[in-house]
Amino acid sequence: MNEVYNNMLNRRSIRKFKCDAIKDEDIDVMLKAAMAAPSACNKQPWEFYVIKSSDKLSMVKASGRYTNMNAPLAIVVCGNHDRCLSKKDNDFFIQDCSSAITHILLCAESLGLGSLWCGAYPMNSVVNKLRMALELDEKIIPLGIVYVGYPDEDKEPRTQYNEKYIHII
Repeated sequence: MNEVYNNMLNRRSIRKFKCDAIKDEDIDVMLKAAMAAPSACNKQPWEFYVIKSSDKLSMVKASGRYTNMNAPLAIVVCGNHDRCLSKKDNDFFIQDCSSAITHILLCAESLGLGSLWCGAYPMNSVVNKLRMALELDEKIIPLGIVYVGYPDEDKEPRTQYNEKYIHII
């Protein structure tokens, strides 16, 4: 099988991380991968907030019920309404930013890093806490938090393939 397919099967949600810092060049590679994602009409409505500061990281970790991870790095992926297709909440920024997040997750796997995607939008309490923590303008909508670090747990590769969900017409 090819490397991309193997990364898809090997990528698992990691919730235990070592405290080692992530190399800046690896962060750059993940962000380049994220910005290679498709977006509706190529609007690229994403904004990436790379959180290394322990103070800000603590605030991000405290933003939601399931967001308190021990990762040394968080990337908060947001949509910018000024660059959205329709500049409304019912925009395609969700799909666009979700695609960028998926690229980060797969790239992290290829770099030997663990990752975890925690949702933010549309949970208003999480969105508001992230906006306060990162001092975001109202036009910036935090869609999700991606925690990244060296994994401190091993998980077996898997597929969740299930033929009953396939409908060939």
